[in-house]
Amino acid sequence: MQTIIETVQPYVNTIATAAAGVLTAFVLGGLNKLKTKVNVWLEARTTAAQREVIHKIAGEGFAFAQTAFKEAGGERKLQEALQYTTLRLAEQGITVSAVEIRSTIEKAYLEYNSKTKAIVKESQPNEEATQVAAKEAVASLAAQVTAILSQATGTDSTASTAPRTPQDTVPSPQANVSGVAVE
Repeated sequence: MQTIIETVQPYVNTIATAAAGVLTAFVLGGLNKLKTKVNVWLEARTTAAQREVIHKIAGEGFAFAQTAFKEAGGERKLQEALQYTTLRLAEQGITVSAVEIRSTIEKAYLEYNSKTKAIVKESQPNEEATQVAAKEAVASLAAQVTAILSQATGTDSTASTAPRTPQDTVPSPQANVSGVAVE
């Protein structure tokens, strides 16, 4: 049983990695759509100069909360960034709603995440290569499972389903014991 688990483990890991890659692609796509919607919403409600100042201060608020409150949870960081941004905007004489401030902070967060996810994604194999590797792994796994099952039941049904490799065709070493060949 342990050898079956050890044999199957690399294939399970490959499939899990492929699934994680697909999930990451969907998450990044959703974040990009949300970022676009936030930009459109902000552009409809502020002037260009105000938007620039709001984005800059919201980015500062996010960076402040991210570094000063490393151990805090996401909600606490958001509250600290909101407080910082609100105070700084009030100093500049810009009055915006809490929703607008929150959306710009979340936009800064999404931009930060997209940059860090892009770095992580560059270090991972591309999606097509992962899918091809997963398909090959599943096919190989099926062949190995069939071989193991036929070996366990004593039938030789693998001849037509599993391709033979040069390792499979090499005869086993034999030892002579009292004139009898033992495999």
